[in-house]
Amino acid sequence: MPVIDKLATSLNRRDEEPNKQLARTIAEANNAAAVTELVSLLQHKDKNIQSDAIKVLEETGKLSPELVVPYTSELVGLLQHNNNRMVWGAMAALSALAPVAPTILYNNLSAILDAAAKGSVITKDHTVKILTILAAIPAYTDDCIALLLDQLKDAPVNQLPTYAENTATIVAPNYRLEMVRILSERLPEVTQDAKHRRLTKVLQKLQK
Repeated sequence: MPVIDKLATSLNRRDEEPNKQLARTIAEANNAAAVTELVSLLQHKDKNIQSDAIKVLEETGKLSPELVVPYTSELVGLLQHNNNRMVWGAMAALSALAPVAPTILYNNLSAILDAAAKGSVITKDHTVKILTILAAIPAYTDDCIALLLDQLKDAPVNQLPTYAENTATIVAPNYRLEMVRILSERLPEVTQDAKHRRLTKVLQKLQK
């Protein structure tokens, strides 16, 4: 049965479970041909098929990233798509590939950051995830921590505590003072009690 027939849309389903199950089946079978078909479906005339295809690629990338890595350039290309669902879906898929393809993503940071600047909160979330993963690699640490600090300066208030927590796990000692400065300046913007406490906790840890 072709992959397209197993997608949620083809099964008249509105939930993501068929897509997740398909990803599990593809990963377990190491089915490279199925991944190739999914990539071709990213250009399907039906936007729902496109959405299902990018979701399955994302889930497959989480389970078996080596199957999806050969199509990284196609995913990067989607970051300029006019359908926001495809943009954040591509970024989510790329974040799943970051641990096994850091150099490819590092070389495409310009496109990734441009999409984040224009994109949705989900797009920004996965961009921060990518930068956090890359920052743990010594060759990319300085560049990526600097970029993470830039993200903290402009992060949506609701996302700021999460981004700060993620960045704090990998921030190098020579960047701590700058991170403290940025978060201290933004702390008054965070008025929700729980988020304010989380951000305060990050600041306290950084200042120890």
